[in-house]
Amino acid sequence: MQLLTNELYKNDIVAAAYTEIEWDKLSGKTVLLTGATGMIASVLVDILMYRNQHEKQNTKVIAISRNEQKARERFAEYWNSPYFSYLSHDITAPLPEVGKVDYLLHAASNTHPRAYATDPIGTITANVNGTYELLQYASEHACERFLFFSSVEIYGENRKDVDKFEESYLGYIDCNTTRAGYPESKRLGEALCNAFAAQKGQEFVIGRFSRVYGPTMGQDDSKAIAQFIRKAAKKEDIILKSEGNQLYSYTYVVDAAMAAIYLLLYAKAGEAINVADSQSDIMLKDMAAILAHAAGTKVVFELPDEVERAGYSTATKATLDAGKMENLGWKAQTSIEEGLRKTIKCIQL
Repeated sequence: MQLLTNELYKNDIVAAAYTEIEWDKLSGKTVLLTGATGMIASVLVDILMYRNQHEKQNTKVIAISRNEQKARERFAEYWNSPYFSYLSHDITAPLPEVGKVDYLLHAASNTHPRAYATDPIGTITANVNGTYELLQYASEHACERFLFFSSVEIYGENRKDVDKFEESYLGYIDCNTTRAGYPESKRLGEALCNAFAAQKGQEFVIGRFSRVYGPTMGQDDSKAIAQFIRKAAKKEDIILKSEGNQLYSYTYVVDAAMAAIYLLLYAKAGEAINVADSQSDIMLKDMAAILAHAAGTKVVFELPDEVERAGYSTATKATLDAGKMENLGWKAQTSIEEGLRKTIKCIQL
């Protein structure tokens, strides 16, 4: 699937690139993104490079990931652009000299259950060691703003005392488990941001992203929604590995990418802000039903294997209050029904 030649995806990028915000604040700036071939960061690269190509934005984009071949294929259209550069690097090691960086966006992380279970050390070190090394570079190079991509997972389990998680909420996490590596290391990543602000004056903002979906999901993504979408795209039955009563917040990936830009431009320094489409809270079984209907198939139930089970969240309700994000002027443009249909079509094309 070549996303940049996919009309559905391209239309999303064009619409995002012409969102009425203060793009001039990014003109002539250097933006460094880690996890650049990942789900949200790759969309950000596409939006910024579209602005460069069509609106003379002149924003230098430095993309960092570990797999150069994957990056060459994903970003072939930009590879020789004077406004795009790529570095293959493991972020848990000190960042090599890449010059002045105005905005540093740390989006590199394992983000799905099978990865949490099979690479728990890598999950933790990307969120802790990686965040430390990047904050160190930012603080030494007068970086204007550091954006840490955090997660709904930091809230832990709902204590059944709130309907939606506000940013001040803190739920239960059993830290003596392999699965805890992801939420606990995201929590520590947030703490590192605060430590660098207090000790070295590094400005930061934190985006606590809901579950994100869309056509940039990796083929190895083991999240339930990713598995459902791949099945629907192949017109196969949707396999539900639980009763499906989990209620979560979701955000379409292009909306999530635009939220990151809003955080860069408009969020108050030091804030942690929920990113979620307030209209896309849905139970897993209802999502499965939407996808099965779109595919003309049915929902079937199956027990997860041990590796999958080890990486699954135990949260049964994790919905986010997105009031702060919406107060910045951001609003999701793609409903859950439209986003699921669009993602299926993008994968099929």
